[in-house]
Amino acid sequence: MNRIILADNQAIFRAGAARVLALEDDMRIVAQCEEASRLLAAVSGFQNSVVLYAASLGMDQVALLTRVKASGSRAVLIAETGAEIPESILQMLDGMASRGITGVDLVDCVRKVGRGQRCVNGAKVTTLQAPDTVGTRVRDRLTPKELQIVSLIVQGCKNKEIAIQLGTKEQVIKNYLRSVYDKTGVSDRLELALFTIHHRVLAEAAAKAGALLQMKEMKSA
Repeated sequence: MNRIILADNQAIFRAGAARVLALEDDMRIVAQCEEASRLLAAVSGFQNSVVLYAASLGMDQVALLTRVKASGSRAVLIAETGAEIPESILQMLDGMASRGITGVDLVDCVRKVGRGQRCVNGAKVTTLQAPDTVGTRVRDRLTPKELQIVSLIVQGCKNKEIAIQLGTKEQVIKNYLRSVYDKTGVSDRLELALFTIHHRVLAEAAAKAGALLQMKEMKSA
């Protein structure tokens, strides 16, 4: 049985990864962590596990990986799309997966690492990425308001919270979401968040729209 510690401060991605891994008979998630301190506690409490953690937690990775090794566990890094990973970190990792990894490949990576194999694709993650035609097409189809809603969905906001932030009614948000689902080809908010995270060009546009919304709120406060 592969015991898994899942640590990521992006709630939507963490929930999606947990859903995928929990379906496997040979995998059990023993801890989910959204911040560095909880991850360190989990590493100490659950030895001989596979630690699946995100670089976005913003912690000292060398110190973390040293503790992971000392506990008899193995580490798989969730790397941000387009990020560059220092060679010193790569050498300490047992596995690495980008946020754009498919569920099948994620399961395969964790399973290989659990067997003691190394699953790091390539020497490093470079900033050279193939053109994302799907992400670009979807981004261009969404209106500024829809991009703001996508940004809030990725942050884990509920429809009522989105309605409050945008100064409208919850039913209006539901109508917007139906339009967004049609344009992106997804069926629910979890799929929308994962789709957005997977397509960097769309994620950046949504983040920009979200930042403009925050600036507008600050000026009106």
